[in-house]
Amino acid sequence: MPTIRSLGNVCALSLALLASAPFLHAQRKLTDDDINFRKEVFVGKGTNARLPYRLFVPTGYDATRKYPLVLWLHGGTGSGSDNVRQLGNQNQLATHFWISESVQSRFPVFVMAPQCPFGKIWAEPEFNIPSECLKLTISALVKVEKDFSIDPNRIYVGGQSMGGDGVWSLLQNYPEIWAAAIVMSAYDNFTEPAAIARIPLWVFQGDADASVPVGTVRTMMDQLKKLHANLRYTEYHKTDHEVWNKAFAEPGLVDWLFSQKRSSFDTPPASQLGSGTPPHSR
Repeated sequence: MPTIRSLGNVCALSLALLASAPFLHAQRKLTDDDINFRKEVFVGKGTNARLPYRLFVPTGYDATRKYPLVLWLHGGTGSGSDNVRQLGNQNQLATHFWISESVQSRFPVFVMAPQCPFGKIWAEPEFNIPSECLKLTISALVKVEKDFSIDPNRIYVGGQSMGGDGVWSLLQNYPEIWAAAIVMSAYDNFTEPAAIARIPLWVFQGDADASVPVGTVRTMMDQLKKLHANLRYTEYHKTDHEVWNKAFAEPGLVDWLFSQKRSSFDTPPASQLGSGTPPHSR
């Protein structure tokens, strides 16, 4: 027959399990992204402006060494305020590519993925005007550099679709930051093309893109080539807007990116045309 003490122990155990149930339930809800990417929110100094962003910190992070960082700007399907969508949908391939074992085992790299609000854009490509969320991204990047041991000469930026528009703006408005850049399915009316020409750049475009006309991008590439830009341009035949499905399988992409270091801007750029179809001559 159970004693009063044993009954008390059972009750205590039951209460402990009930108390821990919300925690256990929360644990079950954790996704791989919750584990891999830290959830952060940057708040603008003196303002209420908030920028959600996710941050991947390389396994075994050692503050005594310097690490490269990839800033990736999502396309339109990643917009919102949940600090989740920028890692999924059409953006999942890009953000998870950089944290994959095949990349991290060779190049342990931080990955920063900010989120642009619904109804907003990273930049206005017609006028090369960075949005407020793009300016907040730069401020958040400065904070990450203060909080972690980031190599200032190996900060890379990339983006797809709307995010690629943001990359064009960052290259022209903050050219001194970047060691190299990747742009996928995006366009811009250059206002500072000479600044872009100084930064190692790989552009990916599909010739069947209904959102970004390939002729526009070819004209942009011609303009950069005339400036002897440090340029690679890969154009995929019979490929639509979603070139990232092919670009991340491009041989040499990882080695090319992480071999680049920030230029002092004191030396003239070197031209290098990449794989794929070059811009058509007209």
